[in-house]
Amino acid sequence: MKIAVLGGDGIGPEIVAQAVRVLDALRTDGLGIELECGLIGGCAVDATGEPYPDATHRLASQADAVLLGAVGGPQYDALPREQRPERGLLAIRKKLNLFANLRPAMLYPELANASSLKYDVVAGLDIMIVRELTGDIYFGEPRGIEIRHGERVGFNTMIYSEAEIRRIAHVAFQTAAKRQGKLCSVDKMNVLECTQLWRDVVAEVAKEYPQVALSHMLVDNAAMQLVRNPKQFDVMVTGNMFGDILSDEASMLTGSIGMLPSASLDENNKGLYEPIHGSAPDIAGKDIANPLATILSVAMMLRHTFNQEVAAKRIENAVKKVLAASYRTKDIDEAGMKSVGTKAMGDVVLAML
Repeated sequence: MKIAVLGGDGIGPEIVAQAVRVLDALRTDGLGIELECGLIGGCAVDATGEPYPDATHRLASQADAVLLGAVGGPQYDALPREQRPERGLLAIRKKLNLFANLRPAMLYPELANASSLKYDVVAGLDIMIVRELTGDIYFGEPRGIEIRHGERVGFNTMIYSEAEIRRIAHVAFQTAAKRQGKLCSVDKMNVLECTQLWRDVVAEVAKEYPQVALSHMLVDNAAMQLVRNPKQFDVMVTGNMFGDILSDEASMLTGSIGMLPSASLDENNKGLYEPIHGSAPDIAGKDIANPLATILSVAMMLRHTFNQEVAAKRIENAVKKVLAASYRTKDIDEAGMKSVGTKAMGDVVLAML
């Protein structure tokens, strides 16, 4: 199992280091794991002038999976747009054709008090958001800023082809079929023709999955329903921009964005695995970042790319034991808990593993 390790910026190297310790432990137990490190984001700009250097692309292309920390930082905000760290993240997704983003939002019982919503609203929450990742307004052309009639005008293009919608719909239906058999497709078809096509194509694909109950919801209502009654959802599927917003909203239902992993997959289940949070430069280097989302991303990697279900469960069960034993990093801490830092949380996970 060849894994490219891209720590990135901010807290990225700290949290990835703990996930690598977990991989090393599994390798000691007999799993064939080969790790190689590379640069992406701001650190790559500092070293090479590019947020996604050719050397990193070669490494990622030759690997079976990629483990990534986070990219970005305020020191890069003044750079030309093509050099900003976030362009590296967009580039690796596009060049590796990682079109299917899986973002689980699951509430651990021990963290119910960390959610900003009432216990009865979020208890037992378990949602999977399937986000299309390589199309939509983030990649559409034309785009830019230009002068029109004497003033600056910014423009982007929301665009989806039938094939792009169809392939992400298949991923979503297959995911729902393995869970509760419910899929909610989110769009804005009452205003945007692009998402009218989205709804039409998803409805066509639904005919191939009679065991899955399909519903449709406008994105503004979906945002409200995620806060009002989130447990009505099992699997949600939506486009790139809507998925970006809704998945971050869903993450806060669970108490902390530091708890949630993600997988970005191509058509052969080669994947990039990363926590859904950002680089958090304000806490970088302070040994207080939560590494659990990154460690859980390794579990997703073992499950989706390598079909190592036993090893994936071992990691997830270790995290559950850590929480049950009252260990907490700062973002999920509360009175009476055992407060630990980034490395110490890694120590406890390894002990439970």
